[in-house]
Amino acid sequence: MSLYKPVHTHFERFCKARAYGEMDFKDLMQETIVVAFEKLDELKNKETFLHFLFGISVRILSNSNKKRREAQWSDSFEKRSSDFPDTDKKLEIEDLYKALGQLPEQQREALILFEISGFSIKEIAVIQESGEDAVKKRLSRGRQELAQIITRQDSLVTN
Repeated sequence: MSLYKPVHTHFERFCKARAYGEMDFKDLMQETIVVAFEKLDELKNKETFLHFLFGISVRILSNSNKKRREAQWSDSFEKRSSDFPDTDKKLEIEDLYKALGQLPEQQREALILFEISGFSIKEIAVIQESGEDAVKKRLSRGRQELAQIITRQDSLVTN
């Protein structure tokens, strides 16, 4: 627990954003923590515990049933709606999460880690086991694609 307490907030934010539409973030957190403590002896550096948790949670999501994604968008949003007091803001966040869900996995993950969780490009490179240039490309392409998706969503609403 001494490893987990300092990283709880960052981990929870990551899970909320990353799990949206695929599974309830609390379930993801619980499953990840169980697996992490079962495999704790594999952790070589205690300072990388948060990255260790991220890796496990991404693998859990990858193994989850992808077909349930679309059916669970509205259910997941309703469960989290109390986190956001303003209705307009709730809708904007729902639209953002839906748009993020349409991005390729690595782009989505990089954007969530950088923009929502506040990790540096260097830290994301370690988490995603890739180079910093690759992370920068994912962020750039992800932002461009996200802007296009949101623009398409907005034009559908106004038409």
